[in-house]
This record gives sequence, C-alpha cells and structure tokens, in this order.
Amino acid sequence: MPRIDLYRNVHMGQRARLFALAVEVGAGDSADAAAGKRAAERCLAMTGELREHAEHEDTFIHPLLRERDPAAADALDAEHLRLDAALAALDDRARAFPAASPDARPEAQHALYLALNELISAYLAHLHAEETVAMPALWRHCGDDELAAVLGAFRASRTAQEGLTDLHRMLPALPPAVRASVARATVASVPGSEAGRSLDALSGTLAPEQRARLYADLGVPEAWALR
Repeated sequence: MPRIDLYRNVHMGQRARLFALAVEVGAGDSADAAAGKRAAERCLAMTGELREHAEHEDTFIHPLLRERDPAAADALDAEHLRLDAALAALDDRARAFPAASPDARPEAQHALYLALNELISAYLAHLHAEETVAMPALWRHCGDDELAAVLGAFRASRTAQEGLTDLHRMLPALPPAVRASVARATVASVPGSEAGRSLDALSGTLAPEQRARLYADLGVPEAWALR
C-alpha cells in the first residue's frame, strides 16, 4: 500500500496552475490594459499563495523533518534563498506592468513573462527537493501514524472555505483514480444529507469531462448532487 505523501497532490496542482499562468502571460494581448492588469493580479495572487503554502509547510511538516533528518531540512533551506529572490522579482514586475505606457507595454509584458518563468524554474527545483529528499527522509524516519497526524493538523487548521479552495486548486491536476479517492474521502466526512452538495462544490473547477469521469468513478449520477 502506498505511504502517505505530504507533497504529491498539492504540488501537482501548483505545477499545473503555474504552467497555465505562464502561457496566459506570454500569450496575452499587450494592447489590452485591462487584461494586462488581470494577468499582473494573478501573478501577485500566485506569489501570495506560494508564500502561504511555504508557511504551512514550515508550520506542519518541516519541524518534524528537522527533528528527524537535519541534513534533509538543510537541503530545503538552501532552496529558499533562490526561491525568495524569484518571488520578490516577480512581485516587482507584476506591480510595474499595469503602469507601463502603451509603447512600453510589450516589453514590460515580456519582462513579466521572464520573471514568472524564473520563478517557475526556482520553484520546480524546490518541489523536486521536497519530493526526492524531504519526503523520502520522512518515510525513513516516521510512521504513517505520524504522517497522518501532520495531515490531520493541517486540515484542522483550515476553514471549510479554505479546505474547498485547496481542493479546487488541486483536483483538476490529479489522475482520475486519485481524484476519485480524494473526493470520496471528502464526501464521506460530511453528513449524508450534505454529500451531494459537497461533491457538487468540490468538483467546481473540473473540466466537464473530468467532472463526468469523477461521477462515473464514484458510481453516482451528476443529478445526484442537485437533490
């Protein structure tokens, strides 16, 4: 049976949304000031989300890692320096882009695109370190009960809306079987009378074909959610 992985699902969601954001920024119409402003705002929202995610890891995961495997924890700390610089650089570009003059906007957009991709480069290295250094270290030194306690503490710290947002960010990037497993566990945690509405809410960011597959995998008709 697979061991509990504290990183995999959330990291898959982050990768998918970072790549989509890079395409959006790169392909945007620099003559459309309103669209440029929205793209800049999405970049700032992403850096805010990534910082919040790092705070969650620092609170719930990395103290246990540092206690059990200080060398693995040191490897993650080294990644933070490059990552922090890339986050700050993207923030600067995103804040400057909406104020660029029409003539300067094409180059400002490309500078934003480059800054975003520099962050993605740094962030991918960070995710790789967590997935290939930190998680194996936790598997070596911790039992599944300890890893489950970490997940439980994090989930308990989230409001219902924050938990739903976490699922919305993650579910579209997961394989169908994993998506169904997450959805099944989520629905099982609410009263039976709320199960349909809960499934309808958590599947809100899925593409139509993903949503249809989820309901098929769970063995319920999509109309069940509307009862």
